[in-house]
Amino acid sequence: MAGVPLGLLHSQMEAIQIAQKARPKSGRAASDLKAELPPTLGRPFNGKVSEKLLIALLSKSDVYREYEHAFVAGTGLPLKLHAPEMITVIRHARNQENPFCALMAKTSQWCTASYVLQRKVERAAQHAPKTLQCFAGLCETTVPVRVGENVIAFLQTGQILLHRPDRARFDGIARTLKLWNSPVDLKKVEEAWFNTRVLTARQYEALVRLLDISAHQLAACSNALILDSQPQQRPAISKACTFITDHCGDDMSLAAMARIANMSANYFSGKFAEATGMNFVEYVTRTRIEKACALLQNPDLRISEIAFDVGFQSLSQFNRGFKQVSGQCPRDYRDALANT
Repeated sequence: MAGVPLGLLHSQMEAIQIAQKARPKSGRAASDLKAELPPTLGRPFNGKVSEKLLIALLSKSDVYREYEHAFVAGTGLPLKLHAPEMITVIRHARNQENPFCALMAKTSQWCTASYVLQRKVERAAQHAPKTLQCFAGLCETTVPVRVGENVIAFLQTGQILLHRPDRARFDGIARTLKLWNSPVDLKKVEEAWFNTRVLTARQYEALVRLLDISAHQLAACSNALILDSQPQQRPAISKACTFITDHCGDDMSLAAMARIANMSANYFSGKFAEATGMNFVEYVTRTRIEKACALLQNPDLRISEIAFDVGFQSLSQFNRGFKQVSGQCPRDYRDALANT
């Protein structure tokens, strides 16, 4: 990262450390979050989980909130996590937004152009970060949060220049605003544009790389957030969930778990689904895959070892379950970890 100011580099290292907290801190915090969320619709993702619910869990999770705070405080740039295929122009928090962009928001043609640019950068950023520039030369960067083949969300930043502002370029901006019959005060626009933050291409590339690392960490903690997002449960169901977590490598059946919960199988099945938002088999599968994800970080363990260690009866069954939850096969998941 040669060429990056020392203070900026320190903030990057701090943000990386925060991003690496890729597991929720407490079940109660996630439980309270899900209780606050309204019922959501949306195409199923990661098994039977609503895509909108998953994005809500990610955006309110400790790992994202702490990372966002460190990134914004350390770099001075805005950051937003949002769903794919958004239908409104993204507005960053007032204390993050570039003053030039805030002024431009009063111009309807700019809003339309901004929306088109954001959709364009989203389409281009399906597999890797993408940066485009608005008519005034400000960068807009989108980083995909991918689970396997699925893009579940985007991280967005930018609103900076990669070149020093000059009079000739601003004259072109002013002509465009006059053509648009913009109501904004050109003097204020000029002042805001000439005071827009400027980064070198190398500095900005380092920040985008930092966001890409964070996107991988957010994706990695998605299943843990789903498992940890259960509402308050009756003691018998909580006991069953704890047993599943502690003994996920053992054979377990609905009937045996119902006996542990001191319920009939049918009654336990209904109450378990009501409390966790998923049926018994899916919950067990997700718990096993979560343990497998942790074990896959050890390159000395064979994938077949891990499959049987976490409770799957065959390698093909493990591959199927892993892909359903994570969107990719175990080998690809391990390779992605190595490349992050």
